[in-house]
Amino acid sequence: MEKPTVLILGGCGFVGRNLVSYLINNDLASAIRVVDKVPPQVAWLNENELNYFNNEIVYQSANLINPESCKNAFKTDSKWDFVINCAGETKSGHTDPVYNEGILKLSLNCANEAANHNVKHYIELSSGNMYSNEKTPLKEDAAVEPWTMVAKWKKKVEEQLNDIPNLKYTILRVPIVYGIGDKTGLTPRLMAASIYKHMGETMKLLWSADLKINTVHVLDVCRAIWFVLNREDTIGQIFNVVDDADSTQGSISSLLKELFNIKIEYYGSIISSLVDLVGAADDANDKHVLPWAEACRKDNVENTPLTPHMDHEMLLHKHLRLDGSKLKKLGFQLDVPCPTVEQFRKILNDFVKLRIFPQSLLPL
Repeated sequence: MEKPTVLILGGCGFVGRNLVSYLINNDLASAIRVVDKVPPQVAWLNENELNYFNNEIVYQSANLINPESCKNAFKTDSKWDFVINCAGETKSGHTDPVYNEGILKLSLNCANEAANHNVKHYIELSSGNMYSNEKTPLKEDAAVEPWTMVAKWKKKVEEQLNDIPNLKYTILRVPIVYGIGDKTGLTPRLMAASIYKHMGETMKLLWSADLKINTVHVLDVCRAIWFVLNREDTIGQIFNVVDDADSTQGSISSLLKELFNIKIEYYGSIISSLVDLVGAADDANDKHVLPWAEACRKDNVENTPLTPHMDHEMLLHKHLRLDGSKLKKLGFQLDVPCPTVEQFRKILNDFVKLRIFPQSLLPL
């Protein structure tokens, strides 16, 4: 059977670059085009990724917020079998107009073009921050109350995809995604732990160890994308992609304690509920920035996309807990069932090799 042609939108980003590697390593596609506004040469790709981008794929520069630019991104002499939208604004702390353009407008431009090109299957990556419930994992058909700005605008995208004629789409909702190249998932916690180790201080966290912060490895996100793309019975549906760890603030902190040999304590719900979260985030940022800058200077890390800065949304008392059974019932199996110390080491070692993380902050 002929291998499919694949168009990856936002392919220089975290999930996109890992998807490129997954498709090439497993020889799954006959042709791959990556579309991104950021050129591969300045996207902080590691050596393996750069090799793939230089030799195995076609890169096209485009600003997908612009309809004409989006049209050009889809142009082809043949056809696109599969299109995956990994593009869009993912950082917290922006205003509604930024997300309106960077998430809603961008995603609808891409989806409309996919419909116009009669794409065989289109994937929209969405947010798992759609509801906060500690007691039971959230299923795909549960009530939705997005609690981050990104999730709020992703929900608008989800609602409008069904209105696009001839769009054969599937939505994947993901929790915290981590793995090689992760800059915003678990990496801020890794960075904070490294800084507290450097300062010789106890790392104190808001709320309690029980706060749910479910996770999934980026490799399993890529595998789920491919699994869903190759099935017609997934079209028009939403699937959660989540690992088996049912991760909590406590379980992640246990790994950080083991990795960095630091103490981690919690303020508890009563004290935390009285805290001004914006002020708490500002205080934490002030505390972390100086030692981070000093370590970067000491180790000659002159330019890095990593930052210890955190937005107050990271401090909300909201449970991110997803039920992944719907996808598993179709036969999907995880490769990385839970986060491990070794996975964290791989993330940090890759950053050090790229010279974007200070060697002196690595765990022993």
